[in-house]
Amino acid sequence: MSPVPPMLRIPVGIVVERRKSKSQWVDAVWLPTTVLCGSPETEPWTLLASGEETTTFYAGAAEIELYRSETDNYRANLASGAPSIWVALQATGGEPAYAVACVTVDPAEGEALTEAGEPIVETVAMPEPVRQTVADFVAAYHVERPFQKRARDRADPEAMARRAAAGERGNGR
Repeated sequence: MSPVPPMLRIPVGIVVERRKSKSQWVDAVWLPTTVLCGSPETEPWTLLASGEETTTFYAGAAEIELYRSETDNYRANLASGAPSIWVALQATGGEPAYAVACVTVDPAEGEALTEAGEPIVETVAMPEPVRQTVADFVAAYHVERPFQKRARDRADPEAMARRAAAGERGNGR
């Protein structure tokens, strides 16, 4: 999602589940459930399991992109106690109903994907090999940046009075 090329790409496979909905307005609910390490040589939207209430599909391959500038976010994700991967599914309007839109380990990017009108976004547990790759990337590229508090400019109480007076002259009054 950045114009700068990522320093590392981690190939993954995405598994999604279609659950029968209890709502009268929606027939089914789609959720990403698992991230597989590597890209399986399986066709996207291959049926993996089918039950009375749920159906599981391999949705397809994706890549997690890692950037040197985001190591602080990756580190926060790893330190959270439950490292997660954010998976976004975008409606296609056809068959299959959804496509994998984005996969990220950056909590800020994952949160940004959840804005209204955006795709289905869910967190999935990060597999250990992916966690280790992200941890190695953070160890290699993270640079601690000290917090620098900026001094605020003092408020000018006369600024609003000057602005109002200039507005009155501009209106021809």
